[in-house]
Amino acid sequence: MMKSIKKTMRTKTAVLVSAAVVMMCLCIVTACSDDDDDSTTVSPTITSFTPTSGVVGTTVIITGTNFSTTASANTVTFNGIAATVTAATATQLTVTVPTGATTGKIVVTVNSVAATSASDFTVTTAATSAPTITSFTPTSGSEGTTVTITGTNFSTTAANNTVAFNGTAATITAATATQLTVTVPTGATTGKITVSVNTSSTTATSTDDFTVTTATTADCSSATTQVEKIVCLAEAFKATLTSSQIATLQISFTKEYAIRWSNLPCGVSCRNGLGFSTLTATQLAAAKAVIAAAAGTTTDEGYSEFSQINAADDVLGTKSGNSNSYSSGNYIIAFLGTPSTTGTWMLQFGGHHYAQNITYSGGVVTGASPSHQGIEPKSWTSGSTTYAPLKTEQAVMAAMLGGLTSTQLASAKLSSTFSDVVLGPGADGEFPSSKVGLAVSTLTTTQKALVLAAMKPWLQDVDDASGTSLLATYESELDQTYIAYSGNATLANNADYVRIDGPSVWIEFVCQNGVVYSEIHYHAIYRDHTRDYGNNFTF
Repeated sequence: MMKSIKKTMRTKTAVLVSAAVVMMCLCIVTACSDDDDDSTTVSPTITSFTPTSGVVGTTVIITGTNFSTTASANTVTFNGIAATVTAATATQLTVTVPTGATTGKIVVTVNSVAATSASDFTVTTAATSAPTITSFTPTSGSEGTTVTITGTNFSTTAANNTVAFNGTAATITAATATQLTVTVPTGATTGKITVSVNTSSTTATSTDDFTVTTATTADCSSATTQVEKIVCLAEAFKATLTSSQIATLQISFTKEYAIRWSNLPCGVSCRNGLGFSTLTATQLAAAKAVIAAAAGTTTDEGYSEFSQINAADDVLGTKSGNSNSYSSGNYIIAFLGTPSTTGTWMLQFGGHHYAQNITYSGGVVTGASPSHQGIEPKSWTSGSTTYAPLKTEQAVMAAMLGGLTSTQLASAKLSSTFSDVVLGPGADGEFPSSKVGLAVSTLTTTQKALVLAAMKPWLQDVDDASGTSLLATYESELDQTYIAYSGNATLANNADYVRIDGPSVWIEFVCQNGVVYSEIHYHAIYRDHTRDYGNNFTF
Protein backbone atom coordinates (compact mmCIF):
# COMPACT_ATOMS: atom_id res chain seq x y z
CA MET A 1 0.00 0.00 0.00
CA MET A 2 2.76 2.44 1.04
CA LYS A 3 4.74 1.54 -2.09
CA SER A 4 1.71 2.36 -4.23
CA ILE A 5 1.25 5.75 -2.54
CA LYS A 6 4.93 6.62 -2.95
CA LYS A 7 4.81 5.62 -6.61
CA THR A 8 1.77 7.84 -7.17
CA MET A 9 3.48 10.80 -5.44
CA ARG A 10 6.60 10.31 -7.57
CA THR A 11 4.46 10.35 -10.69
CA LYS A 12 2.69 13.58 -9.68
CA THR A 13 5.99 15.23 -8.82
CA ALA A 14 7.40 14.34 -12.22
CA VAL A 15 4.34 15.82 -13.92
CA LEU A 16 4.68 19.06 -11.94
CA VAL A 17 8.39 19.36 -12.74
CA SER A 18 7.71 18.75 -16.43
CA ALA A 19 5.01 21.42 -16.43
CA ALA A 20 7.37 23.88 -14.77
CA VAL A 21 10.06 23.19 -17.36
CA VAL A 22 7.56 23.71 -20.15
CA MET A 23 6.46 27.03 -18.63
CA MET A 24 10.08 28.19 -18.31
CA CYS A 25 10.71 27.35 -21.97
CA LEU A 26 7.62 29.24 -23.02
CA CYS A 27 8.76 32.28 -21.03
CA ILE A 28 12.19 32.12 -22.63
CA VAL A 29 10.69 31.81 -26.12
CA THR A 30 8.33 34.69 -25.43
CA ALA A 31 11.14 36.84 -24.11
CA CYS A 32 13.24 36.03 -27.16
CA SER A 33 10.28 36.83 -29.37
CA ASP A 34 9.80 40.17 -27.61
CA ASP A 35 13.48 40.93 -27.97
CA ASP A 36 13.29 40.08 -31.66
CA ASP A 37 10.33 42.43 -32.11
CA ASP A 38 12.20 45.22 -30.36
CA SER A 39 15.22 44.71 -32.58
CA THR A 40 13.15 45.38 -35.71
CA THR A 41 11.80 48.69 -34.46
CA VAL A 42 13.08 51.50 -36.67
CA SER A 43 14.27 54.42 -34.57
CA PRO A 44 13.82 58.04 -35.62
CA THR A 45 16.87 60.30 -35.82
CA ILE A 46 17.34 64.07 -35.78
CA THR A 47 20.15 65.34 -38.01
CA SER A 48 19.40 69.08 -37.90
CA PHE A 49 16.76 71.73 -37.34
CA THR A 50 16.30 75.27 -38.64
CA PRO A 51 16.18 77.93 -37.38
CA THR A 52 18.21 77.10 -34.27
CA SER A 53 16.51 79.79 -32.20
CA GLY A 54 13.26 81.74 -32.12
CA VAL A 55 10.36 83.00 -30.09
CA VAL A 56 7.18 81.12 -29.24
CA GLY A 57 5.24 80.64 -32.48
CA THR A 58 8.32 80.30 -34.70
CA THR A 59 8.06 77.64 -37.43
CA VAL A 60 10.88 75.09 -37.14
CA ILE A 61 11.88 72.48 -39.76
CA ILE A 62 13.31 69.30 -38.20
CA THR A 63 15.31 67.09 -40.58
CA GLY A 64 16.11 63.45 -39.86
CA THR A 65 15.01 59.91 -40.67
CA ASN A 66 12.21 57.44 -39.91
CA PHE A 67 9.57 60.02 -39.05
CA SER A 68 5.93 59.09 -39.61
CA THR A 69 4.34 60.64 -42.70
CA THR A 70 1.20 61.12 -40.61
CA ALA A 71 1.75 64.33 -38.66
CA SER A 72 -0.25 63.23 -35.62
CA ALA A 73 1.82 60.05 -35.27
CA ASN A 74 4.91 62.10 -34.40
CA THR A 75 5.33 63.65 -30.95
CA VAL A 76 7.70 66.62 -30.73
CA THR A 77 8.75 68.44 -27.58
CA PHE A 78 10.90 71.50 -26.95
CA ASN A 79 12.67 70.91 -23.63
CA GLY A 80 9.72 68.79 -22.55
CA ILE A 81 6.90 71.02 -23.85
CA ALA A 82 4.76 69.42 -26.57
CA ALA A 83 4.66 71.18 -29.94
CA THR A 84 2.17 71.04 -32.82
CA VAL A 85 3.34 69.16 -35.92
CA THR A 86 1.82 70.90 -38.96
CA ALA A 87 3.39 68.81 -41.74
CA ALA A 88 5.32 65.56 -41.94
CA THR A 89 7.36 63.47 -44.35
CA ALA A 90 9.65 60.54 -43.56
CA THR A 91 12.61 62.92 -43.38
CA GLN A 92 11.17 66.29 -42.35
CA LEU A 93 8.77 67.64 -39.73
CA THR A 94 7.34 71.16 -39.64
CA VAL A 95 6.49 72.27 -36.09
CA THR A 96 5.67 75.42 -34.14
CA VAL A 97 7.56 76.44 -30.99
CA PRO A 98 4.91 75.95 -28.27
CA THR A 99 3.80 78.33 -25.55
CA GLY A 100 5.84 77.72 -22.41
CA ALA A 101 8.86 76.31 -24.28
CA THR A 102 12.30 77.03 -22.88
CA THR A 103 15.80 76.55 -24.23
CA GLY A 104 16.75 72.88 -24.47
CA LYS A 105 16.75 69.76 -26.59
CA ILE A 106 14.17 68.87 -29.23
CA VAL A 107 12.80 65.35 -28.89
CA VAL A 108 10.90 63.46 -31.62
CA THR A 109 9.02 60.33 -30.62
CA VAL A 110 7.62 57.83 -33.13
CA ASN A 111 6.03 54.55 -32.04
CA SER A 112 7.27 55.14 -28.48
CA VAL A 113 10.90 55.44 -29.68
CA ALA A 114 12.51 58.83 -29.06
CA ALA A 115 15.29 60.76 -30.80
CA THR A 116 16.98 63.73 -29.11
CA SER A 117 18.70 66.61 -30.89
CA ALA A 118 22.42 66.96 -30.40
CA SER A 119 22.16 70.70 -29.73
CA ASP A 120 19.70 72.96 -27.93
CA PHE A 121 16.98 75.02 -29.55
CA THR A 122 17.27 78.49 -28.04
CA VAL A 123 13.94 80.08 -27.14
CA THR A 124 14.36 83.84 -27.37
CA THR A 125 12.33 86.47 -25.55
CA ALA A 126 9.77 88.41 -27.52
CA ALA A 127 10.76 91.98 -28.19
CA THR A 128 8.77 94.52 -26.24
CA SER A 129 9.47 97.45 -28.55
CA ALA A 130 7.92 97.99 -31.96
CA PRO A 131 10.16 97.93 -35.06
CA THR A 132 11.11 101.20 -36.75
CA ILE A 133 12.50 102.09 -40.18
CA THR A 134 15.01 104.94 -40.25
CA SER A 135 16.28 104.54 -43.83
CA PHE A 136 16.77 102.20 -46.78
CA THR A 137 19.28 102.03 -49.61
CA PRO A 138 19.09 102.19 -52.56
CA THR A 139 15.86 104.18 -52.80
CA SER A 140 14.95 102.76 -56.20
CA GLY A 141 15.58 99.65 -58.27
CA SER A 142 14.05 96.93 -60.43
CA GLU A 143 12.79 93.49 -59.38
CA GLY A 144 15.66 91.49 -57.89
CA THR A 145 17.51 94.52 -56.52
CA THR A 146 19.07 94.01 -53.08
CA VAL A 147 17.87 96.60 -50.55
CA THR A 148 19.26 97.25 -47.06
CA ILE A 149 16.71 98.50 -44.52
CA THR A 150 18.06 100.19 -41.39
CA GLY A 151 16.02 100.62 -38.22
CA THR A 152 15.50 99.20 -34.75
CA ASN A 153 13.91 96.21 -32.99
CA PHE A 154 14.12 93.82 -35.93
CA SER A 155 14.33 90.11 -35.16
CA THR A 156 17.75 88.57 -35.65
CA THR A 157 15.96 85.52 -37.09
CA ALA A 158 15.14 86.41 -40.72
CA ALA A 159 11.95 84.32 -40.79
CA ASN A 160 10.50 86.27 -37.85
CA ASN A 161 10.48 89.49 -39.90
CA THR A 162 8.04 90.26 -42.70
CA VAL A 163 8.96 92.89 -45.29
CA ALA A 164 6.70 94.13 -48.08
CA PHE A 165 7.17 96.58 -50.94
CA ASN A 166 3.86 98.37 -51.39
CA GLY A 167 2.10 95.24 -50.14
CA THR A 168 4.15 92.63 -52.02
CA ALA A 169 6.10 90.29 -49.73
CA ALA A 170 9.89 90.25 -50.14
CA THR A 171 12.56 87.67 -49.37
CA ILE A 172 14.79 88.49 -46.38
CA THR A 173 18.31 87.19 -46.92
CA ALA A 174 19.98 88.52 -43.74
CA ALA A 175 18.84 90.05 -40.46
CA THR A 176 20.27 91.83 -37.42
CA ALA A 177 18.45 93.82 -34.75
CA THR A 178 19.09 97.04 -36.72
CA GLN A 179 19.40 95.97 -40.36
CA LEU A 180 17.52 93.76 -42.85
CA THR A 181 18.78 92.73 -46.28
CA VAL A 182 15.95 92.01 -48.72
CA THR A 183 15.30 91.53 -52.43
CA VAL A 184 12.73 93.56 -54.37
CA PRO A 185 10.08 90.92 -55.16
CA THR A 186 8.50 90.04 -58.48
CA GLY A 187 5.37 92.14 -58.96
CA ALA A 188 6.47 94.93 -56.62
CA THR A 189 5.28 98.46 -57.40
CA THR A 190 6.36 101.89 -56.20
CA GLY A 191 5.26 102.61 -52.63
CA LYS A 192 6.11 102.32 -48.97
CA ILE A 193 8.24 99.58 -47.41
CA THR A 194 6.74 97.92 -44.34
CA VAL A 195 8.41 95.78 -41.69
CA SER A 196 6.60 93.70 -39.11
CA VAL A 197 8.08 91.37 -36.51
CA ASN A 198 6.14 88.40 -35.19
CA THR A 199 7.05 89.43 -31.65
CA SER A 200 5.26 92.75 -31.97
CA SER A 201 1.78 93.76 -33.05
CA THR A 202 3.08 96.97 -34.64
CA THR A 203 4.14 97.40 -38.28
CA ALA A 204 6.77 99.95 -39.23
CA THR A 205 6.22 101.91 -42.43
CA SER A 206 8.89 103.87 -44.29
CA THR A 207 8.47 107.64 -44.58
CA ASP A 208 9.49 107.65 -48.24
CA ASP A 209 8.46 105.49 -51.19
CA PHE A 210 10.75 102.92 -52.74
CA THR A 211 10.60 103.50 -56.50
CA VAL A 212 10.38 100.30 -58.57
CA THR A 213 12.02 100.84 -61.94
CA THR A 214 11.87 98.77 -65.12
CA ALA A 215 15.19 97.16 -65.89
CA THR A 216 16.53 98.04 -69.31
CA THR A 217 16.64 95.12 -71.73
CA ALA A 218 17.82 94.85 -75.31
CA ASP A 219 15.56 95.97 -78.11
CA CYS A 220 15.08 92.85 -80.25
CA SER A 221 11.88 94.12 -81.86
CA SER A 222 13.39 93.84 -85.34
CA ALA A 223 13.46 90.03 -85.08
CA THR A 224 11.25 88.44 -87.73
CA THR A 225 10.56 85.18 -85.82
CA GLN A 226 10.12 84.31 -82.16
CA VAL A 227 13.23 82.13 -82.13
CA GLU A 228 15.24 84.95 -83.69
CA LYS A 229 14.03 87.20 -80.85
CA ILE A 230 14.98 84.59 -78.25
CA VAL A 231 18.48 84.30 -79.73
CA CYS A 232 18.84 88.09 -79.83
CA LEU A 233 17.86 88.36 -76.16
CA ALA A 234 20.16 85.47 -75.25
CA GLU A 235 23.10 87.33 -76.80
CA ALA A 236 22.07 90.52 -74.99
CA PHE A 237 21.99 88.61 -71.71
CA LYS A 238 25.47 87.19 -72.34
CA ALA A 239 26.70 90.74 -72.99
CA THR A 240 25.90 91.64 -69.37
CA LEU A 241 27.98 88.76 -67.98
CA THR A 242 31.64 88.22 -67.18
CA SER A 243 33.60 85.58 -69.07
CA SER A 244 33.46 83.22 -66.08
CA GLN A 245 29.69 83.66 -65.83
CA ILE A 246 29.30 82.88 -69.53
CA ALA A 247 31.37 79.72 -69.06
CA THR A 248 28.91 78.62 -66.36
CA LEU A 249 25.82 79.65 -68.34
CA GLN A 250 26.70 78.12 -71.72
CA ILE A 251 27.76 74.47 -71.71
CA SER A 252 27.77 71.56 -74.16
CA PHE A 253 24.49 70.13 -75.40
CA THR A 254 25.03 66.56 -74.16
CA LYS A 255 22.73 63.96 -72.68
CA GLU A 256 24.55 64.27 -69.33
CA TYR A 257 23.71 67.97 -69.07
CA ALA A 258 20.28 67.76 -70.72
CA ILE A 259 18.87 65.40 -68.08
CA ARG A 260 20.31 67.46 -65.21
CA TRP A 261 17.11 69.04 -63.89
CA SER A 262 15.04 68.44 -60.78
CA ASN A 263 11.84 69.16 -58.89
CA LEU A 264 13.73 69.47 -55.59
CA PRO A 265 14.86 72.64 -53.72
CA CYS A 266 18.53 71.92 -54.42
CA GLY A 267 19.51 75.05 -56.37
CA VAL A 268 22.50 74.80 -58.70
CA SER A 269 23.82 71.71 -56.91
CA CYS A 270 21.47 69.56 -59.02
CA ARG A 271 21.08 71.83 -62.04
CA ASN A 272 23.11 73.53 -64.76
CA GLY A 273 23.72 77.22 -65.31
CA LEU A 274 23.70 80.45 -63.35
CA GLY A 275 21.69 80.89 -60.16
CA PHE A 276 19.41 83.92 -60.05
CA SER A 277 20.89 84.94 -56.69
CA THR A 278 24.33 85.40 -58.30
CA LEU A 279 23.07 87.91 -60.87
CA THR A 280 22.87 91.68 -60.60
CA ALA A 281 19.50 93.36 -61.11
CA THR A 282 20.44 94.17 -64.71
CA GLN A 283 21.64 90.63 -65.41
CA LEU A 284 18.54 89.09 -63.85
CA ALA A 285 16.25 91.33 -65.91
CA ALA A 286 18.11 90.27 -69.07
CA ALA A 287 17.83 86.58 -68.10
CA LYS A 288 14.11 86.92 -67.47
CA ALA A 289 13.67 88.64 -70.82
CA VAL A 290 15.00 85.50 -72.50
CA ILE A 291 12.64 83.32 -70.46
CA ALA A 292 9.64 85.57 -71.20
CA ALA A 293 10.32 85.37 -74.94
CA ALA A 294 10.60 81.57 -74.82
CA ALA A 295 7.43 81.16 -72.73
CA GLY A 296 3.74 81.59 -73.52
CA THR A 297 1.78 84.79 -72.96
CA THR A 298 -1.49 83.37 -71.55
CA THR A 299 -2.39 84.62 -68.08
CA ASP A 300 -1.41 82.09 -65.38
CA GLU A 301 0.46 80.03 -67.99
CA GLY A 302 3.81 80.50 -69.69
CA TYR A 303 5.90 83.32 -68.22
CA SER A 304 3.12 84.31 -65.80
CA GLU A 305 3.05 80.78 -64.36
CA PHE A 306 6.85 80.64 -64.16
CA SER A 307 7.00 83.96 -62.29
CA GLN A 308 4.34 82.86 -59.78
CA ILE A 309 5.95 79.48 -59.06
CA ASN A 310 9.31 81.23 -58.71
CA ALA A 311 7.74 83.65 -56.20
CA ALA A 312 6.07 80.76 -54.33
CA ASP A 313 9.49 79.59 -53.20
CA ASP A 314 9.88 82.86 -51.28
CA VAL A 315 6.51 82.18 -49.64
CA LEU A 316 7.78 78.72 -48.65
CA GLY A 317 11.03 80.21 -47.37
CA THR A 318 9.17 82.63 -45.13
CA LYS A 319 6.71 80.02 -43.88
CA SER A 320 9.34 77.37 -43.16
CA GLY A 321 12.07 79.69 -41.93
CA ASN A 322 14.38 77.94 -44.39
CA SER A 323 15.17 80.54 -47.05
CA ASN A 324 18.41 78.74 -47.86
CA SER A 325 16.45 75.92 -49.52
CA TYR A 326 13.31 77.79 -50.55
CA SER A 327 14.11 80.98 -52.45
CA SER A 328 13.38 82.53 -55.83
CA GLY A 329 17.12 83.18 -55.98
CA ASN A 330 17.79 79.44 -56.22
CA TYR A 331 16.34 79.29 -59.76
CA ILE A 332 18.67 78.92 -62.75
CA ILE A 333 19.07 79.64 -66.44
CA ALA A 334 21.35 77.67 -68.76
CA PHE A 335 22.16 77.42 -72.46
CA LEU A 336 23.13 73.95 -73.68
CA GLY A 337 24.93 74.68 -76.92
CA THR A 338 25.24 78.12 -78.53
CA PRO A 339 21.96 80.01 -79.08
CA SER A 340 21.42 80.43 -82.81
CA THR A 341 18.74 80.33 -85.50
CA THR A 342 20.58 77.66 -87.45
CA GLY A 343 22.15 75.19 -85.03
CA THR A 344 20.77 72.92 -82.30
CA TRP A 345 20.73 74.09 -78.70
CA MET A 346 18.55 73.95 -75.59
CA LEU A 347 17.28 76.52 -73.11
CA GLN A 348 16.89 75.35 -69.51
CA PHE A 349 15.33 77.42 -66.76
CA GLY A 350 13.68 76.60 -63.46
CA GLY A 351 14.23 75.53 -59.88
CA HIS A 352 12.18 73.94 -57.11
CA HIS A 353 8.78 72.98 -58.57
CA TYR A 354 9.69 74.20 -62.06
CA ALA A 355 11.77 72.81 -64.92
CA GLN A 356 11.62 73.83 -68.56
CA ASN A 357 13.73 72.20 -71.28
CA ILE A 358 13.12 73.76 -74.71
CA THR A 359 15.14 72.51 -77.68
CA TYR A 360 15.70 74.59 -80.82
CA SER A 361 17.08 73.43 -84.16
CA GLY A 362 17.21 75.32 -87.43
CA GLY A 363 15.30 78.23 -85.94
CA VAL A 364 12.26 76.28 -84.69
CA VAL A 365 11.24 74.54 -81.48
CA THR A 366 11.85 70.80 -81.88
CA GLY A 367 10.96 69.89 -78.31
CA ALA A 368 9.17 71.66 -75.46
CA SER A 369 9.68 68.86 -72.95
CA PRO A 370 10.35 67.52 -70.39
CA SER A 371 8.45 70.22 -68.52
CA HIS A 372 7.73 69.99 -64.79
CA GLN A 373 5.57 72.17 -62.57
CA GLY A 374 4.56 71.95 -58.92
CA ILE A 375 3.16 74.37 -56.38
CA GLU A 376 3.04 74.73 -52.60
CA PRO A 377 0.95 76.32 -51.28
CA LYS A 378 -1.77 75.83 -53.91
CA SER A 379 -2.68 79.50 -53.53
CA TRP A 380 -1.59 82.50 -51.50
CA THR A 381 -2.37 86.19 -51.24
CA SER A 382 0.17 88.98 -51.43
CA GLY A 383 -1.23 92.45 -50.92
CA SER A 384 -4.60 92.41 -52.68
CA THR A 385 -3.66 89.74 -55.24
CA THR A 386 -4.30 86.00 -54.90
CA TYR A 387 -2.01 83.65 -56.82
CA ALA A 388 -2.90 80.08 -57.86
CA PRO A 389 -0.65 79.22 -60.83
CA LEU A 390 -1.76 75.57 -61.25
CA LYS A 391 -5.46 76.15 -60.58
CA THR A 392 -6.29 75.84 -64.29
CA GLU A 393 -4.34 72.59 -64.67
CA GLN A 394 -6.26 71.00 -61.78
CA ALA A 395 -9.59 72.35 -63.04
CA VAL A 396 -9.27 71.13 -66.66
CA MET A 397 -8.10 67.66 -65.60
CA ALA A 398 -10.98 67.38 -63.12
CA ALA A 399 -13.40 68.61 -65.82
CA MET A 400 -12.13 65.94 -68.23
CA LEU A 401 -12.82 63.20 -65.66
CA GLY A 402 -16.06 64.87 -64.58
CA GLY A 403 -17.37 64.60 -68.13
CA LEU A 404 -17.19 60.80 -68.10
CA THR A 405 -20.03 58.42 -67.29
CA SER A 406 -19.74 56.05 -64.33
CA THR A 407 -19.02 53.18 -66.74
CA GLN A 408 -16.30 55.17 -68.48
CA LEU A 409 -14.78 56.15 -65.13
CA ALA A 410 -14.62 52.49 -64.16
CA SER A 411 -12.73 51.72 -67.38
CA ALA A 412 -10.35 54.64 -66.86
CA LYS A 413 -9.52 53.84 -63.23
CA LEU A 414 -6.14 52.32 -62.43
CA SER A 415 -5.63 49.82 -59.62
CA SER A 416 -2.26 51.32 -58.61
CA THR A 417 -1.78 54.18 -56.16
CA PHE A 418 0.51 57.08 -57.11
CA SER A 419 2.44 59.21 -54.63
CA ASP A 420 4.10 61.23 -57.40
CA VAL A 421 4.30 61.45 -61.18
CA VAL A 422 5.76 58.38 -62.89
CA LEU A 423 7.99 60.12 -65.44
CA GLY A 424 9.56 62.83 -63.32
CA PRO A 425 13.27 63.75 -63.28
CA GLY A 426 15.53 60.75 -63.79
CA ALA A 427 12.83 58.73 -65.58
CA ASP A 428 13.74 59.68 -69.16
CA GLY A 429 12.53 57.19 -71.76
CA GLU A 430 10.63 55.06 -69.24
CA PHE A 431 7.23 55.33 -70.94
CA PRO A 432 4.98 52.31 -70.27
CA SER A 433 5.14 49.74 -73.06
CA SER A 434 1.36 49.61 -73.44
CA LYS A 435 -1.55 52.03 -73.05
CA VAL A 436 -3.91 51.69 -70.08
CA GLY A 437 -7.21 53.25 -69.14
CA LEU A 438 -9.95 54.56 -71.39
CA ALA A 439 -9.47 54.99 -75.15
CA VAL A 440 -10.34 58.53 -76.27
CA SER A 441 -11.62 57.02 -79.53
CA THR A 442 -14.65 55.72 -77.59
CA LEU A 443 -15.63 59.19 -76.32
CA THR A 444 -18.21 61.61 -77.65
CA THR A 445 -17.21 64.78 -79.48
CA THR A 446 -17.86 66.82 -76.33
CA GLN A 447 -15.77 64.48 -74.20
CA LYS A 448 -12.91 64.57 -76.72
CA ALA A 449 -12.97 68.37 -76.55
CA LEU A 450 -12.49 68.13 -72.77
CA VAL A 451 -9.43 65.90 -73.29
CA LEU A 452 -7.92 68.42 -75.70
CA ALA A 453 -8.72 71.26 -73.27
CA ALA A 454 -6.97 69.31 -70.51
CA MET A 455 -3.75 69.24 -72.57
CA LYS A 456 -3.81 72.91 -73.49
CA PRO A 457 -2.35 74.57 -70.34
CA TRP A 458 0.88 72.58 -70.68
CA LEU A 459 1.27 73.63 -74.32
CA GLN A 460 0.73 77.26 -73.33
CA ASP A 461 3.95 77.23 -71.30
CA VAL A 462 6.12 77.39 -74.44
CA ASP A 463 5.94 80.32 -76.91
CA ASP A 464 2.46 80.71 -78.36
CA ALA A 465 3.20 79.62 -81.95
CA SER A 466 5.10 76.49 -80.91
CA GLY A 467 2.47 75.54 -78.34
CA THR A 468 -0.33 75.89 -80.89
CA SER A 469 1.55 73.69 -83.35
CA LEU A 470 2.17 70.95 -80.79
CA LEU A 471 -1.46 70.99 -79.65
CA ALA A 472 -2.58 70.53 -83.26
CA THR A 473 -0.36 67.45 -83.50
CA TYR A 474 -1.85 65.99 -80.32
CA GLU A 475 -5.38 66.73 -81.56
CA SER A 476 -4.67 64.73 -84.73
CA GLU A 477 -3.64 61.81 -82.48
CA LEU A 478 -6.66 61.93 -80.12
CA ASP A 479 -8.14 58.64 -81.29
CA GLN A 480 -4.91 56.84 -80.41
CA THR A 481 -4.75 58.52 -76.98
CA TYR A 482 -5.79 57.09 -73.59
CA ILE A 483 -6.78 58.70 -70.30
CA ALA A 484 -6.52 57.11 -66.86
CA TYR A 485 -6.74 58.08 -63.20
CA SER A 486 -6.32 56.77 -59.67
CA GLY A 487 -7.94 57.83 -56.41
CA ASN A 488 -10.75 60.36 -56.73
CA ALA A 489 -11.81 61.93 -60.00
CA THR A 490 -12.18 65.31 -58.25
CA LEU A 491 -8.38 65.55 -57.85
CA ALA A 492 -8.71 67.05 -54.38
CA ASN A 493 -7.02 64.55 -52.05
CA ASN A 494 -3.60 63.05 -51.48
CA ALA A 495 -2.67 60.45 -54.18
CA ASP A 496 -5.42 61.57 -56.58
CA TYR A 497 -3.77 61.11 -59.97
CA VAL A 498 -4.59 61.53 -63.68
CA ARG A 499 -2.71 60.86 -66.90
CA ILE A 500 -3.07 61.49 -70.65
CA ASP A 501 -1.01 59.13 -72.83
CA GLY A 502 -0.99 59.43 -76.61
CA PRO A 503 1.30 58.41 -79.45
CA SER A 504 3.21 61.61 -78.67
CA VAL A 505 1.78 63.44 -75.65
CA TRP A 506 2.29 62.35 -72.04
CA ILE A 507 0.87 64.46 -69.18
CA GLU A 508 0.55 63.54 -65.49
CA PHE A 509 -1.00 65.47 -62.61
CA VAL A 510 -0.96 64.29 -58.98
CA CYS A 511 -2.00 65.59 -55.55
CA GLN A 512 0.46 65.13 -52.68
CA ASN A 513 0.51 65.96 -48.98
CA GLY A 514 2.23 69.26 -48.27
CA VAL A 515 5.82 69.51 -47.03
CA VAL A 516 5.61 72.94 -45.37
CA TYR A 517 1.84 73.54 -45.42
CA SER A 518 -0.66 71.09 -43.94
CA GLU A 519 -2.61 70.77 -47.18
CA ILE A 520 -2.16 69.01 -50.49
CA HIS A 521 0.05 70.43 -53.19
CA TYR A 522 0.39 69.61 -56.88
CA HIS A 523 3.03 68.00 -59.11
CA ALA A 524 2.75 67.72 -62.89
CA ILE A 525 4.90 66.57 -65.79
CA TYR A 526 4.59 67.04 -69.55
CA ARG A 527 6.64 64.83 -71.86
CA ASP A 528 6.54 63.75 -75.47
CA HIS A 529 7.28 60.16 -76.54
CA THR A 530 9.37 61.34 -79.50
CA ARG A 531 10.21 65.01 -78.86
CA ASP A 532 11.79 65.10 -75.35
CA TYR A 533 15.07 67.04 -75.65
CA GLY A 534 14.25 67.55 -79.34
CA ASN A 535 14.69 63.80 -79.96
CA ASN A 536 18.46 64.25 -79.78
CA PHE A 537 19.16 61.39 -77.36
CA THR A 538 18.17 57.76 -76.86
CA PHE A 539 17.23 56.28 -73.49
